[in-house]
Parts: sequence; structure tokens; C-alpha cells
Amino acid sequence: MKLYHHPLSGHSHRARLFVSLLGLPHELVEVDLMAGAHKKPDFLQLNPFGQVPVLDDDGVVVSDSNAILIYLAKKAGRVDWLPEDPQGSAAVQRWLSVAAGEVAYGPAAARLITIFGAKYNPEEVIGRAHALLSKLESQLAARDWLAGDRPTVADVAIYSYVARAPEGNVDLSDYPAVNAFLRRVEALPGFVPFDQTSIGLAAA
Repeated sequence: MKLYHHPLSGHSHRARLFVSLLGLPHELVEVDLMAGAHKKPDFLQLNPFGQVPVLDDDGVVVSDSNAILIYLAKKAGRVDWLPEDPQGSAAVQRWLSVAAGEVAYGPAAARLITIFGAKYNPEEVIGRAHALLSKLESQLAARDWLAGDRPTVADVAIYSYVARAPEGNVDLSDYPAVNAFLRRVEALPGFVPFDQTSIGLAAA
């Protein structure tokens, strides 16, 4: 099993974290985004969208970080991480949608500005990030995990970009429940940290 990734990509970390939490043997293959390796023909054969991460499981190729989470949980038969009952499955899917929407256009976009020079409006995306964080704070005020009474792929999908939001100048200090949630994820057996940069608020 090969996981094509970049160490500063939150989408990549999402997949890398989960494969590690599951304890699945895998090989990490770093894709040099700065050199444009993700746009070269050999990589585009794996993922025509030219994005990391990509999982190659002995010829079964899965791209998109959330799709990789689903694939890995199903392959490992881990219904604890991916419930199969209608209510549990819907609860997880809700947060996967948040990861692909509000997270991507909030804290992830803010971080893309400072690390990769993306041309987003900082005020706009930081505002979106805080709107999301307020919702997360409310959700986590009376519960430990987002989609149930134990960790699921929903928590994995949300973790990476929220944990590194300060790199995009998004201050987490007003969100105690969110910070406690991040520490719970980091305490899970098999946790692997997301590479951190000294940029944005993280430089302070």
C-alpha cells in the first residue's frame, strides 16, 4: 500500500493519520508540489485532478482524502471508525461534507495563503474559519467526538486543518472545547503529527 502525499498538505495528513491509526502497513511517497510533480503525466495517471493524496493499494487507486478514509475503514472492516447504521453513517457523512466545504474554504484556505501563496482574500477566509470554529465549539461543548461517543473518520477529517489553523492567522485561543478535541485526537494510539511551520500566528 502506497500513499502519495506532501508533508504540508492537510488533505495528505488526513489520510496519513488514518492509515497510521488503523495500524496498516504502508509506504509514504512524497510528491514534490513545489516542483509541480503533481501535474506531471505519471502522477496524473494516478489522479487526473493532479492533487494529493492518492492511495495505491496493490493496483486499486483511490484519490481524494475523504474517499481514502472511507476506503481504508471499509477495507479494514472498522465499523467503529465508520458506522454502518443509518444514523451513525449520516452523522459521519455530515462532517465529511464540512471537511470538504467549510474547512476547505475556511482554515485550509487561510493556511494556503501563508504557506503556498494562494490568492485568497485573507479577511474573508479567516472570517469563514471563525464561523466554522464557533460551530465546532458548540458541537464539542458537551461531547468528546463529532459523530458519536467514540472517534470516527469524521474526527480525522476535521483535525488536520483545524490543528494548523494558526499558520493561516486563525487564532484558536477562544475555542477551549475545540482545543480539548485536538488534544484528544493527538492522544489516540497511532497518532502521527502534522508537520508544523513557523508562519502566521505559529511564528509568534
